[in-house]
Amino acid sequence: MPEIDVVNQHNEKTGSIVLDEQIFGAPVSPELMHEVVRMQLASMRQGTAATKTKGFVRGGGKKPWRQKGTGRARAGSSRSPLWKGGGTTFGPTPRSYAYSIPKKKARKALYSALSSVVSGGQLVVLEEWALSETKTRSMAHLLQKLQLQKKVLIAVSQVEDDFARVTRNLPYVTVVELRHLNVYGLIRAENLLISQRDVARLSEVWGKS
Repeated sequence: MPEIDVVNQHNEKTGSIVLDEQIFGAPVSPELMHEVVRMQLASMRQGTAATKTKGFVRGGGKKPWRQKGTGRARAGSSRSPLWKGGGTTFGPTPRSYAYSIPKKKARKALYSALSSVVSGGQLVVLEEWALSETKTRSMAHLLQKLQLQKKVLIAVSQVEDDFARVTRNLPYVTVVELRHLNVYGLIRAENLLISQRDVARLSEVWGKS
């Protein structure tokens, strides 16, 4: 079973913790993680791109010229897709790009991502959250002590108002609740920071019932 050190606010080792083999020791599958990331990115798309067909372009209600006798091709509207200023043929319309995959597959992908974080030495387990004051500089100082200065993902059981306040002005920090952990967020982050208490809660949230 994977085991990792637990550090305090001064980045000093205070002990170790045995991680859940099912969640943090699963086989790493890049193919499965890629599939889930594609699904997440597709779900993030706004899908608001739209163009007007000839039925929505302004004007063109009158027939440009009579049907026969002019020597020109037949025309019924100046807003035909063949004309300048006309409508668009087969253009994009508002739609949802979201789709889903089986829950068991998505859960396995998350296990794979968490296992990759552990094997890559990117997981930092903090003994407890004990900030000296509810200010951004306090959190910045803590992360500096832990040598976490780039793309830090902090996982907590619940985002309290004070905690959100001290992290929201740090552009390299992202805070997520345990129940919202996802593959894309884990892959984008360079480090995952979590407290010792929340490691156990993560097993409760994402472990198989």
